[in-house]
Amino acid sequence: MMWLVMAALSAFFAGLTAILAKCGIRKTDSDIATALRTIVVLVFSWIMVLVVGAAPTITQIGRRSLIFLILSGLATGASWICYFKALSMGDVNKVVPIDKSSTILTVLLAIIFFRETNHLAVKLIGTALLAAGVFLMIERKNAAAHETKQGWLLYAMGSAVFAALTSILAKVGIAGVESNLGTAIRTGVVLFMAWVIIFLKRKQSLLKDLDGKELSFILLSGLATGASWLCYYYAIQNGVVSVVVPIDKMSILVTVAFSALVFHEKLSRTALLGLILMVCGTLAMTIGA
Repeated sequence: MMWLVMAALSAFFAGLTAILAKCGIRKTDSDIATALRTIVVLVFSWIMVLVVGAAPTITQIGRRSLIFLILSGLATGASWICYFKALSMGDVNKVVPIDKSSTILTVLLAIIFFRETNHLAVKLIGTALLAAGVFLMIERKNAAAHETKQGWLLYAMGSAVFAALTSILAKVGIAGVESNLGTAIRTGVVLFMAWVIIFLKRKQSLLKDLDGKELSFILLSGLATGASWLCYYYAIQNGVVSVVVPIDKMSILVTVAFSALVFHEKLSRTALLGLILMVCGTLAMTIGA
């Protein structure tokens, strides 16, 4: 099924996003980085809208769909802001698993609101494995590291909660809406929100001090995000939410592999066990589709 392929591609590009973003926010403010990369995602999204010829259908979007697309965009913006703040403060291998824990809440909400109860026992077992895996992967290295970077945990948890809301709101919003067009509208909301936050915090002056190399990584991160989104929302629209979301969260495998190569972040035996449990949980939920 095509939606399964698109879900897998979404995971690959999402995995690259975290690595590229981490490379781009070593010195760059995370809010600035979020706003800049959203510009890239927005341009990418509208190019795809024009390619598939979906632009004329924008006038046919119902009020209900538009409201939920906007709400989904706001949730996405909040998730991104939390996520990249957490990445700027903590290790990739710890921030990403918590962000991926949004799968647990998303699956439960999908079961409640969309009645996706096929193979319910398998999905619940998979969810439990995911939860156990996340818990093992976020082990603390030592007390000193916890004291110096304790803020990243709260931001990562915020990212997960808003990401879960994003999927549920988007599922409702893109009903009857071409997936590329829905993605473009949501991205516009995210961009507006990101720049409002920058001006409210009076960070616009930081734009003139951007590092050229980091800017390149931020822009590449935006391209990876755009590709991931287009694949993801096609899969959401045409597939089963409680299956698409876990597959998308398999991007953690890509992230862990590249974080080891780029940042030399090694997994302990406990964290490796957690990763294996997350993979097993995801596979169980996919098989139960």
